[in-house]
Amino acid sequence: MASSPFLSKTTISFSSSSISPSLPWRSSHSSPSFSTAFRTKPRRRTLTVQSKIREIFMPALSSTMTEGKIVSWVKSEGDVLSKGESVVVVESDKADMDVETFYDGILAAIVVGEGETAPVGAAIGLLAETEEEVAEAKAKANSASSDSPASSSPAAEAVTPTPPPAASTPAPAIAQPSPPATYTPKKTVATPFAKKLAKQHKVDIASVVGSGPFGRITPADVEAAAGIAQPKKAVAAEPTPVSAAPPKPSAAPSASSAPLLPGSTVVPFTTMQAAVSKNMLESLSVPTFRVGYPISTDALDALYEKVKPKGVTMTALLAKAAALALAQHPIVNASCKDGKSFTYNSSINIAVAVAVNGGLITPVLQDADKLDLYLLSQKWKELVEKARAKQLRPHEYSSGTFTLSNLGMFGVDRFDAILPPGQGAIMAVGASKPTVVADADGFFSVKSKMLVNVTADHRIVYGADLAAFLKTFAKIVENPESLTL
Repeated sequence: MASSPFLSKTTISFSSSSISPSLPWRSSHSSPSFSTAFRTKPRRRTLTVQSKIREIFMPALSSTMTEGKIVSWVKSEGDVLSKGESVVVVESDKADMDVETFYDGILAAIVVGEGETAPVGAAIGLLAETEEEVAEAKAKANSASSDSPASSSPAAEAVTPTPPPAASTPAPAIAQPSPPATYTPKKTVATPFAKKLAKQHKVDIASVVGSGPFGRITPADVEAAAGIAQPKKAVAAEPTPVSAAPPKPSAAPSASSAPLLPGSTVVPFTTMQAAVSKNMLESLSVPTFRVGYPISTDALDALYEKVKPKGVTMTALLAKAAALALAQHPIVNASCKDGKSFTYNSSINIAVAVAVNGGLITPVLQDADKLDLYLLSQKWKELVEKARAKQLRPHEYSSGTFTLSNLGMFGVDRFDAILPPGQGAIMAVGASKPTVVADADGFFSVKSKMLVNVTADHRIVYGADLAAFLKTFAKIVENPESLTL
């Protein structure tokens, strides 16, 4: 063992001897040199130089977020960053949020520019530790960006043959496995909704070429593979082949493009509208039922007139009343997410629907049953301001256990609300209006009444449960002294 144990020959000969099962030989001839060689071998592997170029990832700002849009880069390429410093503003499905860096370094390259989208977990920027690594990071970013056009070209090729064959719509889905042959080294990345569509339409997700950011497979790609609809890229190819009008199986794209009236405009969904659309589709899979209940509001209106100068809103009064009723009927505050079990939520968090520019959001009044009315109103005012400025934190809009939707201020008598995914019930509140009522003795009087409709998940909440909850809620509203305690 005169030669160094790090020489390749020594390593090879030692590994061959270690394969031999002669354990007695090893115990009888275990010399210091052999034990040293055995220890130094794994140590040599740990001496590999680690790259100090780190990636800035697209964060998951909410539980429903699958991709984010870059609103603006706070920092520019070449800027020196400190840990915890804001780097970029990202638009999620609910709000705009600052993304901070977890490391010190130099912003070497911006991978995803302003106005572009990227899936959650994808690299949106590169962070170098020293000036010497900036050039290496930029080269890495350029190579990544050069891969994306390559990924889009097979997608375009896969889309182009789709319009001509009218009667054989499934043919493109069968012909698509050939382009992915060039994509075999990469991992198939698809949005959750695209995977769900692939299962529904029995499409092999590995055979679909993604047209999204970094080759990500979108729902439109799966629909194109299933012959239901064509991706947006096919629109560029439609003006060229005039014979593309006859295809009847693909009625959806022809119906959406042909009957456009003069002067009409197609407006794509914003990130928030796309999230609302996705949630509404998820709600269709939940078996729901609705129960309406008329409630006298004379006492509540009188209380409102007293506390209104102190900044208390009707929304806060209704949220407080609902929270106190839920405390007595925890099953209505429960939730079912997997279809096999339900959860009694430990907190009563009232989410209230608020219309914002270009969408809808539900800020959450957490522990509404434990807060006094004035603190609840102050908190609600802050939440509304943050919601309209798109500055809500994830826990301020995604932690609701019961939702309240009030259209009474618009004069709406009654309406039905759609149950948000992951919640047990939602209450729709109509306007309070003078109504002629008769008592048990047949005497008529005029009282203010409002009609509330509750939509509930019938897997966990039954008719008797909802009726008991509404009776308690009505009793609190008609005798509102407990709201100010």
